[in-house]
Amino acid sequence: MIRALYTAASGMSAQQANLDTVANNLANSATTGFRQRRLQFQDMIYQNLITPGSPQSQNTVSAGLQIGLGTRTAASEVIMTQGDFNQTSNPLDLAIQGAGFFQVQQPDGTIAYTRDGSFHQNNQGALMTANGDLLLPNVTIPSNATAVTISQYGVVSGTIPGQTNAAQLGTMQLATFVNPGGLSSIGSNLFQPTQSSGNAITDLPGGTSGMGTLQQGYLENSNVDVVGEFVQMILAQRAYESNSKVVHVADDMYSQINGMIR
Repeated sequence: MIRALYTAASGMSAQQANLDTVANNLANSATTGFRQRRLQFQDMIYQNLITPGSPQSQNTVSAGLQIGLGTRTAASEVIMTQGDFNQTSNPLDLAIQGAGFFQVQQPDGTIAYTRDGSFHQNNQGALMTANGDLLLPNVTIPSNATAVTISQYGVVSGTIPGQTNAAQLGTMQLATFVNPGGLSSIGSNLFQPTQSSGNAITDLPGGTSGMGTLQQGYLENSNVDVVGEFVQMILAQRAYESNSKVVHVADDMYSQINGMIR
């Protein structure tokens, strides 16, 4: 019974982490460029009362006798499916049709990556995120530029007074990773590379590296499936209740044994 208590407790702890993940996904269902997470579980070590394949009397035991000791959370996988596009008509809003990421420079100089293409201008006209992280490579739009366009290949153009033709103001780059699911979320819609994700591969939008293309005037919605998350929430709740019931039953059996000893 003591073993059952700890085994059921491990299941309750795992489902609590599962519910925490579901809650975070639902909380960010309206966050631009958000990537939902899915929790993965593993069974824990087994107690071998009879090892499978060991000799027992004159016969070899084929199945053996093993008792599991519960479950644990193994990984929190980032789901990198494309989110739906939302038209904003803002010329500085960009969505990536493909697997690429925008590159931004954080205040400490490190480079982070994001799918959130809602850009703004600082007092110098440089494009930056809502948190003030500069877009890399730097793209600066003069204050007197009008009719700013960003092509699907990342070319930024605008009309400058006194010039008859549109002037090219800069070119954007995107980044991809061999294993984008291995990126580390650091908040503020940003990711950082890890050993699991590999180093960033940079290229122009629409190139041969599979970056994808840009869509001006659009933002990518979160890829969270709200209905699916509600289903996962119900399943987590039922699994938690089941493990809780095991705790009560094991406690009752243990109480009965204590009563017999008395």
